Amino acid sequence: MTLLHCTSQYPTPMQEVNLLAMDTLKAFGLPVGYSDHTEGILIPVAAVARGATFIEKHFTLDRAMPGPDHKASLQQAELTQMVQQIRALQLAMGDGAKCPQASEWNTRKAARQHVVAARDIAAGTPLGRDDLGTARSGGGLPATALWGLVGQTAARAYAAGDVILQ
Repeated sequence: MTLLHCTSQYPTPMQEVNLLAMDTLKAFGLPVGYSDHTEGILIPVAAVARGATFIEKHFTLDRAMPGPDHKASLQQAELTQMVQQIRALQLAMGDGAKCPQASEWNTRKAARQHVVAARDIAAGTPLGRDDLGTARSGGGLPATALWGLVGQTAARAYAAGDVILQ
C-alpha cells in the first residue's frame, strides 16, 4: 500500500501543489507517492526528489479532448520524457555518502592548492608568511606545508607565482 498526496484540481495551480504535505503522510509509516494533476512534468520529478516512491500521472492522446483530465495529462513524448527525467534524478540522488566521486580523481591534481611565492623572493631570504601563498599550480608542496616553510631560508630565488619546491 502506498499513500498518494493529491490536489484534486485539473490542472492544479502551482501554489496549491504543496509537496511538503508528503512529509506529513510519511507519519503513517507507509510509502508515499504523488498523484499529479499539474501541467507538465516538473512536479512529478520534484515529488520523486522529495521521496515519492510512486507517481500517478494522467495520459491522453489529445489535450483538446473533452473532459477535465486532458489539459493536465501528458502525451506520449512527454510521458517518455518524464520517466527519463525521473530515472536520471534517481541516479543523481546517490547514496548520501559524502566522498570523492570516481570522476573527480582525474581533476584532483589540477584542483589541489600548492605553496607558491606570493611575491619575488631573493635566494637566502628568510621566508615569512607574507612571502607565501597557495594556488592551483598542478604540483609542488601541498598547501598544508605552508606554515612549515615560515622561518626557513629560501634555497633559491623565486618570482611571484613560482611553485615553492624546497
